[in-house]
Formats: sequence, structure tokens, C-alpha cells
Amino acid sequence: MNEDSIAAAALAKTNAAERAAFLEQACAGDTALRKRVEQRLATQESGTFHASTLGAGGGADYTSSDSTLDTGTSSSREGAGSLIGPYKLMQPIGAGGMGMVFLAEQQYPVRRQVALKIIKQGMDTEQVIARFEAERQALALMDHPNIAKVLDAGTTDSGRPYFVMELVRGVPITEYCDQNNSTPEERLNLFVQVCQAIQHAHQKGIIHRDIKDENVVLDSAGRVKVIDFGSAAYLKDGPFDTFHGTLDYASPEVLGGKKYTGPAQDVWAAGILLYTMIYKENPFYNVLTSGWLVAEFRLMKLWIGI
Repeated sequence: MNEDSIAAAALAKTNAAERAAFLEQACAGDTALRKRVEQRLATQESGTFHASTLGAGGGADYTSSDSTLDTGTSSSREGAGSLIGPYKLMQPIGAGGMGMVFLAEQQYPVRRQVALKIIKQGMDTEQVIARFEAERQALALMDHPNIAKVLDAGTTDSGRPYFVMELVRGVPITEYCDQNNSTPEERLNLFVQVCQAIQHAHQKGIIHRDIKDENVVLDSAGRVKVIDFGSAAYLKDGPFDTFHGTLDYASPEVLGGKKYTGPAQDVWAAGILLYTMIYKENPFYNVLTSGWLVAEFRLMKLWIGI
């Protein structure tokens, strides 16, 4: 099992003791691997999950007791092995605060693998459904090669909304660059695709609000895909009281407590992403370890292109 499949399998285990025992066995004493998996689990469970990715070669074995989203009756189960419309749920591949994402197989009119996102059991409150619908609508409005596409949407027999996305088999952009020893020029070329995707969203009046390396992945063709619009907001709706996103990528306006929703949020986060792609660390981490001078110098180098 690789890191992706271990994380997905651990995520399906809701009992803390079972999860710890599983990680102990699956990581086989590899402390670095276990730390990475635990960090990924913490991120996913905070609501910033990998919405439509399944790592290359990933795929763990799941039992129905681990992976089924049980609504309380056997007739309303929506988990691995069940059918939702033409989609057969295969295995869970991600989860966040309000939703669960499954690897699914479309049975007709075409046969293909997709990612199906459904609201978690017990999370179908009016507020959560509104956020879920906002994400679904935001994705449906966009049509760009660097943004994961919505293919279908509907409601299950038990009344829970879902939507179907293209399945992106890939890795976070920073991990991809490091694995392939990408040159600075290659990294910048990939970043251009990120910017084009963000620009398209902004032209549609949509602010992503959670741009970070885990939400920008490279598919098997080496093409950038921006995913997880679960924190997205419409520019026309104005400022929001509640913070959504990741603190390490949050803009000064948001961190300062201002009620702000605008393109600058994504632009700032994209700048943090670029810094991380080039220097292999978040600039805020650099501030803590090396001081402001090093971080500011590096940011200046990026700004003037040297």
C-alpha cells in the first residue's frame, strides 16, 4: 500500500483505536510515512480534503463496515458496493467536514471511473446543504482544462444531494515537482496553468478561498488541475463573517479579521504556493526558522524575477 491508499483506508476508520492499530501495521515502523499520513488525515478531517484525487496506484481494500455511510436503515445505505443512479460506489477516497468522496464506476450510458461526492450522514443541515450546493454550482459554471469538471448531479433515494466529478489521478503540485526534479522554469510554467485556472474562476465571479498545494494537483498527463471548491464563494455575495481556508495560505485581510471576500485572497494564496514550489517550504515556516530577512529576500527575488 502506498501513502494515498493508507490515508484513504485510515480515513474510513472512525474508531480512533482501530485507526491507530491500522496505521501501526500499514506503516510498518516507517515513522516518516506515518507522520505524513497523520498530517494528511488531520488536514482532511478539518474540511480541506482532496476532493477528486486518487494517487497513482492507490486503492485499498475496504469492508462494508468501514466504508458504508449508513443512514440507519439497510435500505438507505450509500457506501461501497451500492448504486446511486448509474454510479456504483467502489471505495472512499477522501472526506472532509461535510462530505465524503468515493471512487465510483459509471455503468451507463458510458462506462468510466469518476469521483462522486455526497454529504455525510447526519450532516444534511440547511447550512451544510447550502454550502454543498454552492460548490456544485460553482464547479458547474466553470469550463477550463485546469479545473476538475462536474459531470452530473442529483439526490439519493434517502434525500442526500451528490455530484459527480471527473476523477483526477494525481499528486499535489509541489510533490510532483520534487519527484520529477523540475527546473525553476518548469515549475513556473506549471504555475502559469494555476494562474489561468484561478483567472477563469474569477471571471465567473467565483473565489476559491483555499488555494494551496494539496488543492492543485497534476494528473497523469502532467496537466494542472485545481480541485476542491468546497470553500468557494461568489464575489457578488460580498464579505463573509466565517473564515474558510487554510491559515498558512490566508491573506493579511483575512488574518486581520476583516470581512473580506475577493480575488486578492486567491492571488495571495497563489503567491504562497509559488514560493513553496520554488523553495520547497512555506514562507511562514521560513520566518519562524530563519527570520523575516531571509523570507523577505526570497520573496523579493521572486517578485523581480531573479
